[in-house]
Amino acid sequence: MTANNSDNPVVDVKEKVRAFVLEYAAGKGLTEVKDDEPLLTTNIIDSLGSFRMIAFLEETFPLTIEDTDMVPENFQTLNDIESFVAGKLGKASDVAEQTPQPAPATAS
Repeated sequence: MTANNSDNPVVDVKEKVRAFVLEYAAGKGLTEVKDDEPLLTTNIIDSLGSFRMIAFLEETFPLTIEDTDMVPENFQTLNDIESFVAGKLGKASDVAEQTPQPAPATAS
């Protein structure tokens, strides 16, 4: 039996980001990106690419990236980005679980 991971956006974070990076860096002749390959210090992703990647992440996943999140450590490699997004998604689900739900209406 194959598990259906379509309800878990964390499952394919790395592959979606990898596709974004490869598309963004296509003009540089890049055909693959390793999980631990530095994206920023090797200029695979430049300053404009950083902003585009942040917009991509916010559009692709149910998260908001705050100014305080925009540090190189969160975006240096695919592994770093995956961990960052998973953490943000985990916090979002924690908040959703803690949000009080209205009591069901009862018939009088």
